[in-house]
Amino acid sequence: MTLLVTGASGHLGRLVVEALLERGTPAADVVATARTPESIADLADRGVQVRRADYTDPASLDAAFSGVDRLLLVSGSEVGQRVAQHANVIDAAARAGVGFVAYTSITRADASDLVLAAEHRATEELLAASELPHALLRNSWYLENYTGQLPTFLEHGAVIGAAGAGRVSAATRADFADAAAVVLAGQGGVEHEGAVYELGGDQAFTLGELAETVGRVAGREIVYTDLPVADYTAALVAAGLPEGYAAVLADGDRGLAAGALFTDSGDLSRLTGRPTTGLEDALRAALVAHPA
Repeated sequence: MTLLVTGASGHLGRLVVEALLERGTPAADVVATARTPESIADLADRGVQVRRADYTDPASLDAAFSGVDRLLLVSGSEVGQRVAQHANVIDAAARAGVGFVAYTSITRADASDLVLAAEHRATEELLAASELPHALLRNSWYLENYTGQLPTFLEHGAVIGAAGAGRVSAATRADFADAAAVVLAGQGGVEHEGAVYELGGDQAFTLGELAETVGRVAGREIVYTDLPVADYTAALVAAGLPEGYAAVLADGDRGLAAGALFTDSGDLSRLTGRPTTGLEDALRAALVAHPA
């Protein structure tokens, strides 16, 4: 059975390939795709099939998907262009006779009012219309969204946001990737066709609790400052982010405050067969990697 992972040059796609190999899938049965195959040449050195696939180039998708049994569509990174890009992938999968597609979506995409959810919801609808056997992997936030800001938190002694007391079920990319590998490989004899998995960490937290945990790990006081969405957007722009991107991030906090990124389904740990990585452990690892 040939398993294909799109976007394997990205953080999540690469980790899915690694998880497949760690879980015993022979490298020769794994296809990793990227727009620039040279960026994942090391996977080819390990026996993985490396192919070019560009979401905007249907011919490249047709070639890449030839002979593939099961495919993971890792959502594209170009907000505003993803529906057309994902449609190209789904259409090519249908033409190639792919037997199963898993898609990395977002928490409760069918009902969420997050700006980021709209393209995911549209992609889910395209999959349903395609009649391809498929599963939806609705991921909450990555813990890396927060651990990556650790130097900034420590520099300013503060976490800022607009999330109020909302709880986020964040998990590491590695945890989400491991679950995706399980679903893609159909491990344990489960095909996962028609499944909708609401994936998130076992222990949700508020941004206030994030600040407290950063302080405990770093041994200094870190406070959480909650701002109105417009003020948080302005603060992100002042920090150098493009206005559009800042607005999307602030909208994420708005949704977080309303519970849009919370799930207590337990699907993630059930799929991987282990507890998810906790916030404190992730922050401690980040602090070791990038000491203050």
